[in-house]
Amino acid sequence: MTQTRDDPMKQTRTETAVITTTGRVRAARLAIRAARPRRRTSILLWAVQIPLAALFVNFAVPKLTGSQQAVQEFGLIGAGQWLRYFAGTAELAGAIGLLTPWLAGLAAAGLAADMAGATIINATVLHHTTFGSLVWVTAPLCAACALLAYARRQQIKALWAAIRR
Repeated sequence: MTQTRDDPMKQTRTETAVITTTGRVRAARLAIRAARPRRRTSILLWAVQIPLAALFVNFAVPKLTGSQQAVQEFGLIGAGQWLRYFAGTAELAGAIGLLTPWLAGLAAAGLAADMAGATIINATVLHHTTFGSLVWVTAPLCAACALLAYARRQQIKALWAAIRR
């Protein structure tokens, strides 16, 4: 008996498992929990994250409520007031994310990007104004958020792997 291409004995069958949304969420939580840092490291990270979250809430509220200083600052940038709302929303979301255990690393990475943009704007566009000196606030905050995101990189990887499934 000769086997041809159409021979069913020669073919392999691939099966795919059906994964429900609940199953994905459970797998994501378990993966993120397994990626947690050691206890002392975790305590140190939370000791940094909580004040940072409070600081970013204090930065976001004036932007979202339209304080005169925030309106003036974003008017000098020249991109329009939509950028003020966008930055305020990003900072508020980042502050909430810093206080959420499974989102803390991703929130820190987002806030680092936000502060990198703020540092660049303060150093280039606003350097001749009273807001140009804020570069000395935004640059260290960018570094702190970047270090926090680096410390939580395993959680970010686990979250990304869970999302890709």
